[in-house]
Amino acid sequence: MTTSIESYSQRREFVKLPTEIPVRYKFLSKEIEISEESVFEGSTSQIGGGGLMLHGKIPSYNWIPALLMGKIHLGVNLLLPSLDHAIKGLCQVAWIEEITENRDRCTLGLRFTDIEKEDQDQVMKYLIRSQVRR
Repeated sequence: MTTSIESYSQRREFVKLPTEIPVRYKFLSKEIEISEESVFEGSTSQIGGGGLMLHGKIPSYNWIPALLMGKIHLGVNLLLPSLDHAIKGLCQVAWIEEITENRDRCTLGLRFTDIEKEDQDQVMKYLIRSQVRR
């Protein structure tokens, strides 16, 4: 079962945890033709049940307006250390920030718009376990 959690993430009810997790992602759009079919690799610096902060590459800075307007989404695969399979979700870009020391990469604030309930539960379990270990 897939759930839309947009209302939850907008209310910011989820705990966020600073953590570095490998992420594979792909740009997707039904409105704009995307010739770039590549899967990119990045990492998180923060994750929560409602989304994540991704450090990665955008194929073209011309895509920034479409990303911010929700015309281009990201399909993400989170590689949590505690699982043998990737957590998959569809994300919308909330904001983008340039990384000044590495001009071909940027930081994207991503909000889950579509994620399996089981996958979201796995993210929350990971966050809880990480907090207990601190």
